[in-house]
Amino acid sequence: MRIEHAEVIWLDEPHVYSLTEVAELSGLAAAELRELFECGVLVPAEREREHDGPEFAARTITIARTARRLRDDFELDMQGLSVALTLLRRIGELESELCNVRANLSHPAP
Repeated sequence: MRIEHAEVIWLDEPHVYSLTEVAELSGLAAAELRELFECGVLVPAEREREHDGPEFAARTITIARTARRLRDDFELDMQGLSVALTLLRRIGELESELCNVRANLSHPAP
């Protein structure tokens, strides 16, 4: 029998997180997060304090944790992580579009 440990974090959706907070909650180093931010994989929240640096929505923590797992499990470098996360995001978008198409097909307009 294999026992797996799961960590759960309750994310407050309207709250924004600093780069340091995202690093603490995701397990990635701040330098790694900065690289993903500079590559465009991590997108900051729309509002930004003047001197505190970028702030991120709660969803960013989920993306960063996925990045950490990919890095650890597959020993990916930052470029590999960037490509993998971009592809995962695109797959999610396509799955959402497919769901919408299926919903529209099963409920045609009158």
